Amino acid sequence: MQKQLTHSLNGFPKYLAGFFATLVFRLITPLIGLSNISPLMATQLAGGKAYGPWVAGLYGALSIVILDLTVGQVGSWTLITALTYGAVGIGGAYFLKNRMASATNFVIASIVGTLFFDVVTGVLMGPLMYGQPWMEAITGQIPFTLRHLAGNVFFAITLAPWFYRVIMANPSWNFSSILKTAQSSFA
Repeated sequence: MQKQLTHSLNGFPKYLAGFFATLVFRLITPLIGLSNISPLMATQLAGGKAYGPWVAGLYGALSIVILDLTVGQVGSWTLITALTYGAVGIGGAYFLKNRMASATNFVIASIVGTLFFDVVTGVLMGPLMYGQPWMEAITGQIPFTLRHLAGNVFFAITLAPWFYRVIMANPSWNFSSILKTAQSSFA
């Protein structure tokens, strides 16, 4: 367990890079008409492949919470979406554990994760928490889910394999490597 924790903490700069880029992207996209298009799933899955399910789950959940805090939109949905995105990260990491970090595998995990997320947060929560009619929740969710799938599949093909290969699997992005570089700069 200690080795896994050290391994996960050593990858902190990698998660920070993914988190910051995702947060900035998610703040900009509504301004250009691309609401609900986000690289979060891609960075979460690439990180889950590298660091395992619990780190991926925490990364997804914290990403949702910090975005909601940043935009001042914290509510009951924050807890639901954070827990659901955390579950998506855990499931995606287990799926990718013994598979190659290929676009195909990232796409499969992304499709399943997106459908799970949208069913829980869109179809189930509207009627259960807010009294929305079931048919309205289902039919209203379809265009949202199609757009959500398109964005997540795009990022699963283009970003996830690159992010895994260049950032997550790259030892020069490890915390220990960054500290050694910083120490040698000041020596």
